[in-house]
Amino acid sequence: MILMMAWRNIWRNKSRSMIIIFSIMLGLFAGLFVVAIYKGMLRSKVRSVIDREVGHLQIHQSKFKEDYLAEYVLPESTALVDITQLPEVKLTTQRSITNGMLSTATGSAGVTILGIVPNEERAISQLAEKIIEGDYFTEKIRNPVMVGRKLARKMKLKIKSKLVLTFTDSTNSIVSAAFRVMAIYESENTPLDERNVYVFRDDLNKLLGIGSSVHEMVVLLNRDEDLDRVTKEIQGMVPSLQVDTWKNLSPETELMVDTTNEYSYIILVIIMLALAFGIINTMLMAILERTRELGMLVALGMNKVRLFFLILWETVFLTMVGCPFGLLFSWLWINYLNRNGVDFSRFGEDMMSSFGFTNVIYPEFPYDNVIVIFLIVVITAILSSLFPALKALKLQPVEALRK
Repeated sequence: MILMMAWRNIWRNKSRSMIIIFSIMLGLFAGLFVVAIYKGMLRSKVRSVIDREVGHLQIHQSKFKEDYLAEYVLPESTALVDITQLPEVKLTTQRSITNGMLSTATGSAGVTILGIVPNEERAISQLAEKIIEGDYFTEKIRNPVMVGRKLARKMKLKIKSKLVLTFTDSTNSIVSAAFRVMAIYESENTPLDERNVYVFRDDLNKLLGIGSSVHEMVVLLNRDEDLDRVTKEIQGMVPSLQVDTWKNLSPETELMVDTTNEYSYIILVIIMLALAFGIINTMLMAILERTRELGMLVALGMNKVRLFFLILWETVFLTMVGCPFGLLFSWLWINYLNRNGVDFSRFGEDMMSSFGFTNVIYPEFPYDNVIVIFLIVVITAILSSLFPALKALKLQPVEALRK
């Protein structure tokens, strides 16, 4: 009886009921959308770090990362060759690295100089695809160098501009050499663009005096899931060297992976508070509009428990109607955005890249969080109905019938 009355009551005032249903739909959509954006940003960041910045693994001399001294090169070892033959390994490359100063007529800036093998770097970090001006490495220019867009703007560099790189070699002597800009690149990580410059590995090695040695070996795997197992295997193959995963090399990304659910749920709670106030306000208006009717029910013998559950079931039915539509709308809209992306560049050219994210984010429908978010919305709706239901219990039949 109570269930039938509650179901009929919610359709007596369709506009009011539709407001609550729409509020529940909006609350569910907002919750799912926030989590979907977080998941899309997280996947974008992780893929950018692995595929375009540091790879899955990096191998160095144990002391190299302390001061980036040129003398700490990787030993010539068959174990390093064996690593490239592992079935889980997709690609590898070896780099020479040093810290130094970039100088032009307009000033100077501290930079990290990476000596690379162009074909290998193109495959492992997609460096060639990041070029926005000029051409990828060519032998036509003596001592070519690639610089990031932000560094080029800061130092007023253009294609074919001349610059001087100064650093210390393997004997701790200061070395300076002139280079010419052959390309300007732009990645998803603006801070790295301002710091990293790329040159031929052979050119840098000659200046460092390290022959054909290198400081870093980058390893890209076929599958992310093999990371922990392959890391242990490689550490066993080169026990004297330092093996770092992308999680060690980009700790801020690892922190994001660990805390993304917490942050998304905090925002979800804020959204649910807004939803709760909307439901409370609408249900209180419904109680006030139906004061005479509720007073009549109490006068005819309906006890307070039945009256309480009548109001509660009305909210439950409204939630049961709103949630499926909210889920369907969320799934359709998020999957549409997953195919087309959300372009944040319209809010600022460097808005996302200054934090290391791509400007276009592809939200991912949070299938693994649907039940949790659904329950949060349902519980919020039910809890929000308690106050109006308790308010209804305080009605005095005589006074209610006079209104």
